[in-house]
Amino acid sequence: MFWKRKSKKQDGQEATDSAAEAAAEHEETASAGGDGAAEDGREDAAGAAEASAEAADDAAAEPGRAKDEDDEVSAERDEKAEKAGAVDGEADEAREPETADVFADEGEEAGVTGPDDDGITRVRTAGTFEFDGEEYEVVSNTWIIDADDEGVVVIDPGHDAEAILEAVGEREVYLVACTNAYSPHIESAIKVAEEAEAPIALHPREMRAWRRHHGAEHRPEIEVEGQGALDIGKLHIDVLALPGTSPGTVGYYVSERGVVFSGDTLRKGEPGMVGNTYIDYTTQLASIGEALLSLPPDTRILPDRGPATTAAAEGKNFDSWV
Repeated sequence: MFWKRKSKKQDGQEATDSAAEAAAEHEETASAGGDGAAEDGREDAAGAAEASAEAADDAAAEPGRAKDEDDEVSAERDEKAEKAGAVDGEADEAREPETADVFADEGEEAGVTGPDDDGITRVRTAGTFEFDGEEYEVVSNTWIIDADDEGVVVIDPGHDAEAILEAVGEREVYLVACTNAYSPHIESAIKVAEEAEAPIALHPREMRAWRRHHGAEHRPEIEVEGQGALDIGKLHIDVLALPGTSPGTVGYYVSERGVVFSGDTLRKGEPGMVGNTYIDYTTQLASIGEALLSLPPDTRILPDRGPATTAAAEGKNFDSWV
């Protein structure tokens, strides 16, 4: 077996602890950088003071040269300031991201994007979602993340099993993980799992919806719940409880890659809807605020539909949803 399911901690804080540790590490790094900048500033100030003192001593010793020396010191000071400004500008430019998130595009066409630098591939597939007696044409995101050099985890296999398996290629599928049991998240789960001889992970509260779509003879092998965790290949995945769109909706958080797969709980600029409605809006908002927006601000949020976003970007929108 390439996967194992970790037992939940007794205090139920495994996923939260991972987020806190990542945030603490980020703050520690920032603090260290600040100390370095302060030290450089103190050294520069000390150097300037020393240069000024030397210039004053020279001027006192040789009055005839005082004006010339002052002019030279002033010119040297201006040159240093100009160079410092150029260096600061280069540092600011270096701190800006070199490329935008490849999954931030607003397109709605089926196709494959990636893999990106974190070993993540998106497969967009088009299909029909039936809910509450109505049909909706949707384009859904299936996510494929490298677990190691040989295998991957497939998250929310959508409407086209062949396209998903083609994107996987020669690699093994270690796990098929579903955020809930609405059809865009499980449509191709059995086909992908059977082709790859991989287990399927789903919250037990989603089994009724699963059986309506796939029948009772094909059951997911792994039951996942919030505050649990999975180790697959070299990946450690925290399972986040995200009830609201359905009772057993979960998210999959990979702290080492700085990414969370949010399913239909949170999409760019809005809480996710099911069809054209909210199932339990209050609970969904609580899931967003407590489980997703509490992650480090630069955490990438990869949803079931639409473009990628970040915890920081959606944190600015949260008050408008309440």
